[in-house]
Amino acid sequence: MSRETDEIREAIAGELRLMDPKVRASRSLAQQLLDPDFVEVGASGRRWTYDEMLASLPEMDGAAEGGPRYEPSKFTGVLLAPGLVHLTYETTLDGNRARRSSLWRKQGADATWQMYYHQATPIPSDSM
Repeated sequence: MSRETDEIREAIAGELRLMDPKVRASRSLAQQLLDPDFVEVGASGRRWTYDEMLASLPEMDGAAEGGPRYEPSKFTGVLLAPGLVHLTYETTLDGNRARRSSLWRKQGADATWQMYYHQATPIPSDSM
């Protein structure tokens, strides 16, 4: 396996963990996966900061253990630089589809991958 493949795989694993209801419901688990400089532009167009996301994540879609869960597909990843991965993929949640893009970074030899930036764009129901 190449280093690029390993880094992309680790970023995808982090992305999948952030979709897990147990992680979404736990501030401490989500905090491990979000970079302190995290910013998101959600599917609604709202801009979220690190603190806003950590405070709201337990109440957001996909956080309820028995509720609807994100169904991700079509993951692709590119190693932009050492310690910086760009992921793109699609999700379906409760019939709503979105195209997603995120940047994951790893700073320092002992650091873990953390999401630095995320953006979601709704896919209209009549679109492929």
